[in-house]
Amino acid sequence: MTTLDDALASHTPGEVTFSATVTTKPHVFFGANTHAFHESFDVRDDAGNRVEVIENLKFAPRLPVTPGDRIAVAGELVLDARSGPLVHWTHHDPRGFHPDGYIDFNGRRYA
Repeated sequence: MTTLDDALASHTPGEVTFSATVTTKPHVFFGANTHAFHESFDVRDDAGNRVEVIENLKFAPRLPVTPGDRIAVAGELVLDARSGPLVHWTHHDPRGFHPDGYIDFNGRRYA
């Protein structure tokens, strides 16, 4: 895995790990492609990069985060030209086809 800052600077999607501050309240939505509920919120990493984090609630519980909270994230960076960069796959893959991700918050791992 690489840092978010390095991946964004090189314009290379892939597995990333980073620490960040939550900047928006989470909101829940139903994924039309995945047929599962997700939660989404924005963060700013330690290098100042803004990224959206998307968590599949089928595989991990909701995060009790609020703006200003600190988290650590491991997942897959997607460079979306329409909405900006996002990180998903922040949970385990029960089929074992994708590297497991996680979100660490308040001493607990959400994966």
